[in-house]
Amino acid sequence: MMNSSVTEFILLGLTQDPGKQKAVFGVFLILYLATLSGNFLIVVTIKTSRTLGSPMYFFLFYLSFADACFSTTTAPRLIVDALSHKKTISYNECMIQVFTFHFFGCMEILVLILMALDRYVAICKPLRYTTIMSRHVCSVLVILAWVGSCIHSLAQIFLALRLPFCGPNVIDHYFCDLQPLLKLACMDTYVTNLLLVSNSGTICTVSFIILLTSYVVILYSLRNHSAEGRRKALSTCTSHFIVVVLFFGPCIFIYTRPPATFPIDKMVAVFYTIGTPLLNPLMYTLRNMEVKKAMKKLWCSKV
Repeated sequence: MMNSSVTEFILLGLTQDPGKQKAVFGVFLILYLATLSGNFLIVVTIKTSRTLGSPMYFFLFYLSFADACFSTTTAPRLIVDALSHKKTISYNECMIQVFTFHFFGCMEILVLILMALDRYVAICKPLRYTTIMSRHVCSVLVILAWVGSCIHSLAQIFLALRLPFCGPNVIDHYFCDLQPLLKLACMDTYVTNLLLVSNSGTICTVSFIILLTSYVVILYSLRNHSAEGRRKALSTCTSHFIVVVLFFGPCIFIYTRPPATFPIDKMVAVFYTIGTPLLNPLMYTLRNMEVKKAMKKLWCSKV
């Protein structure tokens, strides 16, 4: 903590209106519980089902786990703060939130890339699929995703810890992130913002380009498949693509621009911090017969 006299921050949340705060509490409590339930359901189903042993479900397991953790980094505090008069967060808690938020956010990005890679191999190289995407290879890829997320988060926390705070301590947001913290730092943050854009901004943009390219290649290769094969592949890829656009659109908007904060930032952040982790389980279960069958089998046997 560099020559900082601030020991805690005040989070303004989504709104200061007492009536709207009650609505925020109710709505986001329901959304958060639905997110946890949906992702937990997928995790348990994939872990216990013998029919969901393919690499796609192996990666989906980690995506659901990352989603549940990612929403937990921001949603509980937003919900609790909506009803509390004193919306303070200590300096240390703020730094922990920056680290965990970026760790699980980056994990989600990398797992989405692994899922696109899996679809590419399955559709474009079907005869070599089991060899290329063996369980050992998938495990190594997930470990690399964990390591990559850790490196990204350490870079973020390094930038955050170097910021000195000596003046106002009011964060116009519902969670701690580098963008709103840069506004409060009592130093020139131009270089720090450049580093932020070159880290988070580049990861978001490059990952989005990689994913879009993989979909173009997959769609191009589908022209040689049967009508049934095309329909099945498109169904899987469409749900994946919707999730990718909803997640990366807001991320790119927030992390690839000059140091400025806009009133719309908080609503944009809601999209990828709370919206995407809720939509992922819906996208991957409602559009996937195998997962639906496995869930019915698992829960009917439990009942």
